Amino acid sequence: MKLVIMTKSTFFVEEDKILATLFDEGMDNLHLYKPGMPPMYSERLLTLLPEDYRKYITVHDNFYLKDEYDLAGIHIDNATDPKPEWYKGRLSRSCSDLQMLKQLRKKCDYIFLKNIFDCIEFPDEKSSFNLKQLEEAAKQGLIGKRVYALGGMSVDNIKIAKDLGFGGVVICGDLWHLFNIQSQNDFKEIITHFTKIRKAIG
Repeated sequence: MKLVIMTKSTFFVEEDKILATLFDEGMDNLHLYKPGMPPMYSERLLTLLPEDYRKYITVHDNFYLKDEYDLAGIHIDNATDPKPEWYKGRLSRSCSDLQMLKQLRKKCDYIFLKNIFDCIEFPDEKSSFNLKQLEEAAKQGLIGKRVYALGGMSVDNIKIAKDLGFGGVVICGDLWHLFNIQSQNDFKEIITHFTKIRKAIG
């Protein structure tokens, strides 16, 4: 099972140090997700990270960054948005509809099926599925190696995603809620928790 770490949706002072340490600890798939933020902040963050780690980073917008910084690929958040005409390379997408998932799976390297559970970072984003619907989707072969579970994923429910046959999980709020960006600079708890997540992934 694959592990994707998604960045917090906003930038913060210690971010480059935390990300570099997570890479040191074995993170090999980071999604840079900063909706609505000026691209220069993403550029700054990328320049602060060791060059060797850029090949593990996928961008969710400002797709020109992929080639400029030799990143892993691009991710399209809206399932119906077309791929940029000029783009050739690794492509992933988000999707919250099981029928659309069926269509998109063959066109992407992997898909995030989102809103599996209630979102931790954005409390208004609620689960789109119940367990029975997901079990049925798994029986129909919709869930598989190239479909990753996104939304409320945590150490406590990774096993559910694994049992359903998801090929990976996307962790965001479960990690970042351990760090107060206003008052903290010690991020040992995040690194310890990352280790627990990796063990749960197996």
